[in-house]
Amino acid sequence: MSTPTGPASGLPVRMPRPRQSGRHRRPEPVVAPEGAAALVLAVPGPPSSATRSLAEEVISIARSELPGLDAQIGYLDGGEDGYPTLAAALTGAAAERTARYEQAVAAGREVPAPEGPSAVVVPLLAGPDSAVTRRIRQAVMDSGTQVELTDVLGPHPLLAEALHVRLSEAGLARADRARLFTVATAADGIVLATVGGEEAVRAAGITGMLLAARLAVPVMAAALDVDGSVASVAEQLQNSGSAQLALAPYLVGPEVDPGLLEAAAKEAGCSAAEPLGAYPAIGKLVLSLYATALGITPATPQGAPAH
Repeated sequence: MSTPTGPASGLPVRMPRPRQSGRHRRPEPVVAPEGAAALVLAVPGPPSSATRSLAEEVISIARSELPGLDAQIGYLDGGEDGYPTLAAALTGAAAERTARYEQAVAAGREVPAPEGPSAVVVPLLAGPDSAVTRRIRQAVMDSGTQVELTDVLGPHPLLAEALHVRLSEAGLARADRARLFTVATAADGIVLATVGGEEAVRAAGITGMLLAARLAVPVMAAALDVDGSVASVAEQLQNSGSAQLALAPYLVGPEVDPGLLEAAAKEAGCSAAEPLGAYPAIGKLVLSLYATALGITPATPQGAPAH
């Protein structure tokens, strides 16, 4: 599990960039206020070393953007050593916040008493999933702590960028349309695969439109957890003239069984890109949601222009 000072051993620590001099220097980054609520990343899916590494990398990215951030990880299906449940992470965050305040007072420092939520919970989800959200809310209730729960990460232009990158890494899209790269395996139709039923499909469709603008090919969203959804969307794309399809997971990764993605790609008769994973935009969006919940600025990532 990550600690407030950095990720677990063996993982790289992202450090803030040195401040540039001169008239074009970047503004110094905002530092997390003393006593601020902890950021607790709610991670769905079965815990594993790969999931933990992904979550810790996301936290590392967030810390690099907001020095002093107290960030922790809670697993919806946790409970084993190294994989604390979300409720346990929230209880621990509240206790640590109180302990830090008491230590400061005992040391004779004048510090404001903690107030407001002890933690801000950010779901590690690209799109809405009501079943997962219900479990997160239940974990919050079980913790007995005062918590602010944010929305999911998308839709957002940065997620369209991340999808584009994952497709290009798999050889399924040109990395930069402006440079007119020739990619023999580039798809002319994208199935944007998500989980969470029809609500998730509607939300993914917004990011799908942004991705379509980047790639100049049709993009349609489908639900991995709705029978026939992927096959139906693949058929629609083919009927509209797409001859070479690709599956783009609109997923961070832990929320879906890899076997489900493999089956979906086979069902659509196409190759698939990797899930979004710890793409830098994920960490930035996590921090943005946390900062917005607490009124900390600036922490609103801007979408990069389409290539």
